[in-house]
Amino acid sequence: MARPRKFDEERAVDAAMEAFWAAGYEATSTQDLCDATGLGRSSIYNTFKSKHDLFERALARYMEHKNGELAELLDGGSDSGSGSDAGAGAGAETGTRTARQKLRAVLQRVIDEEFTHHPDGRGCLVVNTAVEVSSHDPAVATTLERDYGVRLEMIRGVIESGQRDGDIAPDKDARTLAHLLIASIGGIRVSARAGVGRAPLENVADATLAAF
Repeated sequence: MARPRKFDEERAVDAAMEAFWAAGYEATSTQDLCDATGLGRSSIYNTFKSKHDLFERALARYMEHKNGELAELLDGGSDSGSGSDAGAGAGAETGTRTARQKLRAVLQRVIDEEFTHHPDGRGCLVVNTAVEVSSHDPAVATTLERDYGVRLEMIRGVIESGQRDGDIAPDKDARTLAHLLIASIGGIRVSARAGVGRAPLENVADATLAAF
């Protein structure tokens, strides 16, 4: 019986992730979680201990998924996105993207998510959690800090690779540039939710890469 319960837990975590992502932590009630997961209150508390425990599991699932997407974009490939810098340079001719093209593809993915994939304005669960929860929840703040470090190191590695290849200025500090890219991603997400249009944010993405 352990195997079916494991499957049900994973499905419930996915459903809860969608609920928290759509409404935020505080606004998502236990009844909302029951409706989303199809579980009764007793089942939720017996399986996940608390709303907070379920939220932490849902947030971890979201981070795992998004970091997997980031790793895929940074690993390479020929799908470089639609940004103005995405198809330029030697990588466009060889089918392998340069470091700058990979980073531009990351920014383009964020813009596309805000305006195409999630036009309901839900934004990013990590950014939303950082704004809503982290200031008064040390456990969640620690999780966010750890996740930030994972993304920072992935991006820094690509930047350093680009510096070795001559695609990114070698006199720039790779870690600082990685912080800049992550800050730009957060700024793009928040600006999109504040009503800034796609075109200005495309320009922000290009301006960010110009610093590289």
